[in-house]
Amino acid sequence: MRKRRRVHIRRGKGHKDRMLPFPELTYHALRALWRKHRHPYLLFPSTQGKLETVCQATNHMDRGSTQVAMKVLVKECGIKKISIHSLRHSFATHLLERGLSLRHIQGLLGHSSPTTTARYAHLTEVTEQDSLTAIDNLINCLHINLRRL
Repeated sequence: MRKRRRVHIRRGKGHKDRMLPFPELTYHALRALWRKHRHPYLLFPSTQGKLETVCQATNHMDRGSTQVAMKVLVKECGIKKISIHSLRHSFATHLLERGLSLRHIQGLLGHSSPTTTARYAHLTEVTEQDSLTAIDNLINCLHINLRRL
């Protein structure tokens, strides 16, 4: 996983499997999390009980526990109400702002249709400014004799 910097998502959104890029910072964050519980085979073990017993968990963290953890983090950070799903929207929007194509983002999110991905990729001031810059760069490459106009 770390050498190839890819992670295999099994039965993700839409029950689809896919390979995704695995950022170095994410790797280090997950290693730090694992060092706290040291479960022999689960990265996200069920958190029922005390930290000392988490390493003996037989099941992974369920959806409800994930949502509770998200609510705690949102409250601690003092940010507006967001959901885990809204992270997908933000992820798609930021990738678009960084110049990734909608087609590439579609693959990362596991969408069958580009129309679905387009809903996630909200047009922002950054993308609007980037499009203006791209258009200016394209047009400025043209050699137009303004005197002839």
